[in-house]
Amino acid sequence: MGSEVTLPLWVFVVIGVLATLSFLDRMLIPSVRWALRRRANKAIDELNDRLRLQIKPFKLTTRQVLMDRLVYDPEVLHAVDEYSREQKVPREVLMEKVKRYAGEIVPSFSAYAYFRIGTRIAKRISEALYRVRIGFRNEEAFSKVDPDSSVVFVINHRSNMDYVLVTYVAAQSSALSYAVGEWAQIWGLRNLIRSMGAYFIRRDSRDALYRKVLSRYVHMATASGVVQAIFPEGGLSRDGKLRPPKFGLLSYMVAAFDPKGPKDVVFVPVGVNYDRVLEDRMLTSAANTEAGKKPVFGFDLFVFLRHFFHHIWLAMRGNWYRYGYTCVSFGDPISLKQYVAEQKIDFRDMPDDQRFAEVEKLGSKLMDAVGKVVPALPVSLVATALLDAHPAPLSLFEVKSRVSKIIETLEASKAYVHIPRSDRDYAIEVGLRMLTLRHIVNETDGIYSANPTDLHILRYYANAIAHLLPGQAALADTASAPAEVRELVTPTRTANAS
Repeated sequence: MGSEVTLPLWVFVVIGVLATLSFLDRMLIPSVRWALRRRANKAIDELNDRLRLQIKPFKLTTRQVLMDRLVYDPEVLHAVDEYSREQKVPREVLMEKVKRYAGEIVPSFSAYAYFRIGTRIAKRISEALYRVRIGFRNEEAFSKVDPDSSVVFVINHRSNMDYVLVTYVAAQSSALSYAVGEWAQIWGLRNLIRSMGAYFIRRDSRDALYRKVLSRYVHMATASGVVQAIFPEGGLSRDGKLRPPKFGLLSYMVAAFDPKGPKDVVFVPVGVNYDRVLEDRMLTSAANTEAGKKPVFGFDLFVFLRHFFHHIWLAMRGNWYRYGYTCVSFGDPISLKQYVAEQKIDFRDMPDDQRFAEVEKLGSKLMDAVGKVVPALPVSLVATALLDAHPAPLSLFEVKSRVSKIIETLEASKAYVHIPRSDRDYAIEVGLRMLTLRHIVNETDGIYSANPTDLHILRYYANAIAHLLPGQAALADTASAPAEVRELVTPTRTANAS
């Protein structure tokens, strides 16, 4: 027992390192993890006290746990068995595919990344580019929403800035979970987006097994009360109009909804508009792509740098007006429980064809509600007035007269019109300045006219509010048509407006 053992120095060093690692693993690291977890939980409790819609436990669950729940969900397993039997594919191969799908879809939400990094970046970018305003919001209706409900913000899709802008605007209410497409699957950006609670989807996937995994994740998140934001149009508007909605995500949210269950699903229509959409020229050029072909969006570094340094130069000279105004309006919440009670339906008991028809009906109702709260901004108002008169030029007085009539028509239909500083003359000045600086509108001795080469851009901004004006949608489409066609449309527009 008292004999000595002599060891080489390197063996002693290895033993010492292993002993240190063992101490850290068994004693120190668990203590640090406990302290960090306790601090994180305290921070989340403080956040929940401040937020109107609290962060649900599902959103805070470890990502691996959520992935396991999704992979071994009974409906997913049943789909695997059916697919294996029909396609003669080994079940083990399909389970590996399901695990890959789950790893791709499931986010890893971090409250720190969302509120300390994401929302701060969103605020800086939004306020650097735009004058951000909140439009209509029915506070009384919002106060009646049950905090335990699953709230889904339904938003029109004008720009990729929508994600940034709505994240910033909604930061005082909750942490939103978005469905993002393949564009966000970029190394570096992917992890940040996932840590902010977003989940990735393959928009054009025809794989039935993938769609089942995605549908079950969306159902799990909705049933657990996760606050979500969806863009039913499925992509950016290329002509400025509201696009026909797609119903995939909406169908996943309502398919298993229990009308007699304890939790409601509440849809909040959100309307977004911009005085300048960053991608407007790319989108309008894509609108002219031949049917059946995918538009190609190129990135020209030289053009980007030229515009970037041009705006720096404008800022140095005091001529940088940002990109005008952007505004977000919120419509009255729509309760799914109340909707199914009024329609006397239950999505769970329907054949697939009937369910899709009812989902389409609900989706159309939601998009109508979104359209009604899209704010009318200075550029859209001025663009509408100039298109109304095209090809005739207008004096400043005539522009003001026409814009005033448009505003009166919108206000009579209870549409939200954002008038900066409550001054119509200033609003018209802002709209004209934005359009003349970009040479979309020409100004000569106080006379304004649409630039013929940029009529499609002017029409793009007018289309943002065309659905709010009787006859205006038809007018926007025929703005560049022959004079005899315009004569058929313009009197109808004027009569309806009055």
